[in-house]
Amino acid sequence: QVQLLESGGGLVQPGGSLRLSCGASGFRKAPHAIGWFRQVPGKEREGVSYITTSDETTYYVDAVKGRFTISRDKAKSMVFLQMNNLKPEDAGVYYCTTPGHPPGVYGRRWHTDWQGAHWGQGTRVTVSA
Repeated sequence: QVQLLESGGGLVQPGGSLRLSCGASGFRKAPHAIGWFRQVPGKEREGVSYITTSDETTYYVDAVKGRFTISRDKAKSMVFLQMNNLKPEDAGVYYCTTPGHPPGVYGRRWHTDWQGAHWGQGTRVTVSA
């Protein structure tokens, strides 16, 4: 049974940092990619970042470029999202997800068009003074 388990969320002041972790288990075959999506109340989930498993190419939405870094520990089946210089607009529930298709099919609209095959339960990030 495939499972994605997120951790690392919490309350942080603006300008602070958090590191989210996603543990993946139960995959018979490596997923095409692993991504992080964020959801805020009243809005659809939107992509933040993803990393391909074939060559570990990374992708970010413009709003987090230069502040967030996605990485992968293949041996431990873990994916991390290092979030620095957090802003109040970064707050939300962060979900770990794998795509139902190779993410290249979504092109530049991956952050909205991603069809997740699997989702974790989410971890909440609050950015507030």
